[in-house]
Amino acid sequence: MWRALAQTALRAVAIDCRSTGVGFAPITLTQQLLRHSKASKQTITTTPSQPPHKIGIMSVEKPKVVFVLGGPGAGKGTQCSKIVDRFQFSHLSAGDLLREERSREGSEFGNLIEDYIRNGKIVPVEVTCSLLENAMKATGNSRFLIDGFPRNQDNLDGWNRQMSEKVDMQFVLFFDCGEDVCVQRCLGRGQSGSGRTDDNMESLKKRIQTYNNDSLPIIKFFESAGQVKRIDASPEADQVFGEVERIFLTSGF
Repeated sequence: MWRALAQTALRAVAIDCRSTGVGFAPITLTQQLLRHSKASKQTITTTPSQPPHKIGIMSVEKPKVVFVLGGPGAGKGTQCSKIVDRFQFSHLSAGDLLREERSREGSEFGNLIEDYIRNGKIVPVEVTCSLLENAMKATGNSRFLIDGFPRNQDNLDGWNRQMSEKVDMQFVLFFDCGEDVCVQRCLGRGQSGSGRTDDNMESLKKRIQTYNNDSLPIIKFFESAGQVKRIDASPEADQVFGEVERIFLTSGF
């Protein structure tokens, strides 16, 4: 009986299609979905008092950045190496990146960087920020020590323009060290074959003057905002790192 009724219904549909000039064809999956969608829209009603649900968007965590500042020879590089081993940060030295770019064959900034470094001047911030951003992207890490930056107000302004919205700045790690100790360390480093063209007395005088005139005011600016962790960097490296470790642990790393 059911088979007879089904055949009768199919014949009726076929006759109706012929009468309207429409060919009878199987319904495709797309057509079924469209019909289901239309039917759902017709049958589902919403209550005016209930607002539509918002779709949440998963936020991407910003990279955490610690600025590492201090005079030439304060031990920033040595301590950064220890932090990398202990707390899985990536160490980005602004000076090292600039020196690498200066030595890179075909670099359009090589001669400019060489002139600035040799004369103890600060390289234009656009160059430094671009090198830092590219290096951060290349590591795939989310924790960064940025060593020797920002070194003046122009550096800070440039960073704020280009990078402040892209990262989560944690604090400034300031290695405070006397000038005499810094000079002795740099000269000893140069005599032991550091390969740095600025590890000599003439360049050191210019670097220290630049640090005192340009970098110390930036450190004081961060200090006034409560963002500086000051460390006495004059003792031996292991003793200094004991204080560094305490700071990172209490900061949640």
